[in-house]
Amino acid sequence: MSARPGRRDRPTSAPKPAAGKVRDEDAFDVPRLDAWLKERLDGLTGTPEISQFTGGASNLTYLLRYPGTDLILRRPPAGRKASSAHDMAREYRVQRQLKPVFGHVPTVRALCQDPGVIGGDFYVMDRVPGLILRRDPPPGLSLGPARARALAETYVDTLTELHGIDPVAAGLADLGKGAGYVRRQVEGWTRRYEQARTRNVPRFTRVTAWLADHRPDDVATRVIHNDWRLDNIVLDEEDLGVRGVLDWEMATLGDPLMDLGGALAYWVEPGDGVLARRTRRQPSDLPGMLTRAEIVERYCDRMGLATDNWAFYEVFGLFRLAAIAQQIYYRYHHKQTRNPAFKNLWIFVHHLHGRCRATIRRTGRREG
Repeated sequence: MSARPGRRDRPTSAPKPAAGKVRDEDAFDVPRLDAWLKERLDGLTGTPEISQFTGGASNLTYLLRYPGTDLILRRPPAGRKASSAHDMAREYRVQRQLKPVFGHVPTVRALCQDPGVIGGDFYVMDRVPGLILRRDPPPGLSLGPARARALAETYVDTLTELHGIDPVAAGLADLGKGAGYVRRQVEGWTRRYEQARTRNVPRFTRVTAWLADHRPDDVATRVIHNDWRLDNIVLDEEDLGVRGVLDWEMATLGDPLMDLGGALAYWVEPGDGVLARRTRRQPSDLPGMLTRAEIVERYCDRMGLATDNWAFYEVFGLFRLAAIAQQIYYRYHHKQTRNPAFKNLWIFVHHLHGRCRATIRRTGRREG
């Protein structure tokens, strides 16, 4: 569902990609890459212009501009990584299999598992042109209350579309490990946080104990994205319909309510604290946007699911985000990356710890 804009609502110019100069630590041998691509993809001519997208904090993403052709390259970061993360072959396969049943997936073009090309695995895909909403709407785009609400509804409804896909029909029945997803996630993220913890962040002991004590059974097994945010959705510049969904590195088979809980950890509302609003990555606090409670209600109504234990999914989503932030901060703390955007992530981890504890207290349940 989307709101059709009038002439005044349209952007004054096409949005520019958030890509700039390649950081020295993330550079690679461009002529070698160019030769590898031209052996596999038809129609590439000239030398590519390479720029790097700066918004992501996990896999590295580059824009390759050939005459008449724009490609996106994805590769893992340097430094310590979770053992199951940054699997380029898996990310490539998920998108290739989903494309016929979920048309919002980009078209992948080639996978490389030869480290001799750029130093590690990577894949390339077609660039999806359109608008990506980041922290604030771009100049010239009007997002009044009616359009903001329609956009939030699109955000929810596209997620329910994904969660309605039959994994067997998509050829992805072996993507996950089956029943027990909720238990594995609580145990796995607890372990990852402990392994990445530095001395300047909380232990989260009471939070993880509470999650273990109040863990529900899986409500279903679906294809889940695991990083559902507005800045991973490419929109049409005019009607704000979905043109593409990006960043499938954490996609798997799992409990759809866990996916929603993870998504809403990023959804900042006007009444949230100062740090939450300062660190938001999407314009979810605009007048007219659905609240987290309204999103949960709409999602569960469309999926036919109950919300009587929503506090668990909310706390888990916040804790998981804290663990992701801490894994990234660990690399900065140990000088495995010099990206200044990661310098103060430890403060954000403290913030998320406080939100977890506050949510638990509101439930009236013992913290464990």
